[in-house]
Amino acid sequence: MTERPTPAEVRKAKKAQLVAWCEEFGLDAEGKVDELRERLIAYLEAPETEAVKEAPEAEAEPEAAEEEAPAEAEAEEEEEKAYTPKLKPQLDPALRRALHLRREIAQRRPSFLRQEWFRYKRLGLKWRKPQGQHTKLRRHLGYRPNVPSIGYRGPKAVRGLHPSGFREVLVHTAHDLEHVDPKVEAVRIAAAVGMRRRLEIQAAADERGIRVLNRREQE
Repeated sequence: MTERPTPAEVRKAKKAQLVAWCEEFGLDAEGKVDELRERLIAYLEAPETEAVKEAPEAEAEPEAAEEEAPAEAEAEEEEEKAYTPKLKPQLDPALRRALHLRREIAQRRPSFLRQEWFRYKRLGLKWRKPQGQHTKLRRHLGYRPNVPSIGYRGPKAVRGLHPSGFREVLVHTAHDLEHVDPKVEAVRIAAAVGMRRRLEIQAAADERGIRVLNRREQE
């Protein structure tokens, strides 16, 4: 036995479908389309029996249990994905001020455009020092774009440090971690290191409390 149609479906159905529904529900299948529709709608909207009313109440309990199960699963996933703060270096106030000053200088530092970058697309935007004998850019004439010079540099005390304040150390094996100071140094795993050895280095770094700047998880 097919599912009971809704009144909306009955209003849109054609005569052949209406006749089939009437025969299925034991109703008179004779008459015009409007009569068949009225007959079916009256049958569908008739008061339900007590057994039919009790059925949805019994089905409501499993639905509630199904709703609770995904909620518990989501809570477990959130616990697993809980945010763990990254390790920070132990810096003195002078270095912290120098890092802050370096960020400010970097924000107002202009972009340096290669000579005739606008003329030839193949040159790109990466800076190249002008070498021409008669170039105006090399001679720092005022109407030419900015050229890198010593005045744009940041504080010497923090020059070359990672934005977090760590001093970077390149490592290739887990043995290279033995000479790393986790208070002021962080490691960067070399690009040529494979995934198996990379995971070993990351696990050893976690044991020693060393931050890995280019951490990668196994896919």
